Amino acid sequence: MEDPILTIEEREAINSGRWFSSLSPSLRHDILRCAYVKRFKDGSLIAARGDPPEEWIACARGAVRVSSTSISGKQITLTYVEPGIWFGDVAIFDGDQRTHDAYAHGATTILCVAKADFKKILATHVELYEAMLRLHARRIRQLYGLVEDLNTLPLRARLAKQLLHLVRSYGIPSLSHNEEMRIGLQLAQEELAQLLGASRQRVNQELKAMERDDIIRIEPGGLVVRNRPALMRLTELDL
Repeated sequence: MEDPILTIEEREAINSGRWFSSLSPSLRHDILRCAYVKRFKDGSLIAARGDPPEEWIACARGAVRVSSTSISGKQITLTYVEPGIWFGDVAIFDGDQRTHDAYAHGATTILCVAKADFKKILATHVELYEAMLRLHARRIRQLYGLVEDLNTLPLRARLAKQLLHLVRSYGIPSLSHNEEMRIGLQLAQEELAQLLGASRQRVNQELKAMERDDIIRIEPGGLVVRNRPALMRLTELDL
């Protein structure tokens, strides 16, 4: 489903993205001038593993769930692309097929730049080459950080870090409690466990322990962070 116009909130999500906002005004203008909008319902396939790389994509609203399929046929969630984040450029650069499936998580809007236009912008703006190197370097640092956390941090600390990230990206302030933040991205505990490389049972145990300590509240519609400072302290403890 397509709509040629971003909403004010969607445009703000793109323009305020850490990487995109660092580009020069002329480069941002040329990217947006070539871009087109696609909207997806929850669970819709955005791109499939093995597809040719035809588009460079940014998430403008909702989230893009990046997943792979195990030998047994089970879908494994690897990450969620949040509003303001660009992706899909690796396959365009190396010319190979897309390596993972991408699905809309909730009502999702993406901004797309066709491969031919992406290459034209590269040819026009040398700045974009250096900007893409910075973007890839940041991804590599994040990947190394995740691997390090998986091998050095206990599950509770990794879970706390993941919840803090979700609060920064999808936090909705509570109208009744000033200190509380609801995580707007609804994740099943199985999906949260996959992000952490742990079992659903172990993640459930840690969430219940955090709830007993009044750090979070578990609700049918998702999670509410009640005490962010306490959550931050959990990331620093050698539990």
